[in-house]
This record gives sequence, C-alpha cells and structure tokens, in this order.
Amino acid sequence: MSEVALRMEHVYKKFRKGEIYNSLRDLIPALTGRMFRQQELRAGDKREFWALQDVSFEVERGEAFGIIGHNGAGKSTILKILSRIMKPTKGRMVVHGRLSALIEIAAGFHQDLTGRENIFLNGTILGMTKREIESKLDQIIAFSGIEEFIDTPVKRYSSGMYARLGFSVATHVDPEVVLVDEVLSVGDELFQNKCVERMREVVSSGATVLFVSHNLKAVAEFCRRCLLLERGHVVTIGPADEVISSYLTR
Repeated sequence: MSEVALRMEHVYKKFRKGEIYNSLRDLIPALTGRMFRQQELRAGDKREFWALQDVSFEVERGEAFGIIGHNGAGKSTILKILSRIMKPTKGRMVVHGRLSALIEIAAGFHQDLTGRENIFLNGTILGMTKREIESKLDQIIAFSGIEEFIDTPVKRYSSGMYARLGFSVATHVDPEVVLVDEVLSVGDELFQNKCVERMREVVSSGATVLFVSHNLKAVAEFCRRCLLLERGHVVTIGPADEVISSYLTR
C-alpha cells in the first residue's frame, strides 16, 4: 500500500454567500425554507467566495499532522472534504485506509434509540462490522462512563453524555486514518484527560492523524509537522514548533 495515507492536490472550495448547507442534512431544511423566503433573497447574498485556494499537502502513514489557523481560515472545510461530507470545487484528494472523522461527534446518532443501540448504528456508519462492535461494546461503554444510562434513549442525554458516547465510539473503530477537530475539549476535565490519553494510544498504535485545533500546546505535543492556513491559503508547512512560532508572530 502507499506510504502516503492522505493527500490534497491543488484543492479549491467555493461557497456562495447565503448558502446555508454543505451536506444532505442541511440541504432539506434549506430547500424548504427557501420556498418561503425566495422573495427576500438579494443579489448580494449570492456572491461567491473561496474558502480554500490551491491547498496541497500530504501526510505519511503513521504520522500525526496538525493544521492551525485563525477562525475562518478553512480548517474545518479541509476536514469535511477529506471525510467526504463535501466535494472540492477543483482539485482532488486521496485517503488510503479506514477513516474515522471526529468532526461532529455523534452526528450519526438517532434520538429515539438508546445509547447501546446507537453504538451499533454509529459504529456501522464508521465502517465497523457487527462482530467488531460486539467485541468492543464493553470497552466503549466503560470509556464513555455512562453505563447507568446506556439503555436510555439518547434524546434524554445531556450534551456532555452525548459527546462522551460519540467520542468513545469514534476512537474505538481502530481506524487507519483519524480526522480530529477540537474534540479533546468535550466533557469535563476528567473526561478531557481521558480523551488526551486515548488520542495518545491512537497515535502510538500507528494510525495516521490529522489534527485541527486552536490548542497549540496539544498540536505541538501530538504532531511532528504542521500546516498554517490563512484565509484559505497555505502559508507554510514544516516542523510543528516552527509553524506554531510563525503563527504566533503573524
């Protein structure tokens, strides 16, 4: 197999001002709402802008690679393209191996199903077989720390419980490529420490990790190399400490 786990080649992504969806989940309510507000749309709302422009980089198998930049730089857009939530306007991307995206934790949960049932649902969405899920079920439940409520419908969960279970499922998939977006801040401090330890285990297992965060200390700890993004453009790619230093002095 290729030594490159994921690659972006001259990727561009264009959005339209006023466009409020980038996935099927957002598209349906957007189309419904448009029926009622078509008369209110102005020409100025349709101006196009580039969220990403000519972004190229590659991450080697087993490498932890960071992406940093100010809000609106395009970091989450990169993750959504790599996880196939959206398509690039131009360019191409390649991902080798089973991918787990910790972007919108528990996005695949069904509100009326119990925590246990959602483990099977979400695990399947993330590419696990029923046998794999069954073999890791006890680990997933124990890590989440919500054993007492695992057979309760998740619509009755607090946001913290929801995030705990979502993170637990996503990090027990044994993925070859992991996309991480600010998930180390879920839950209380005790659970955040568990998240950090779990991510260390994922990195040490040889998985490829693409880590997007404003937590520069965590980026420096987990990542050997880093990319600095600004207004959709790649500013620099290099050793994490050098790129972080460049970011702080801009």
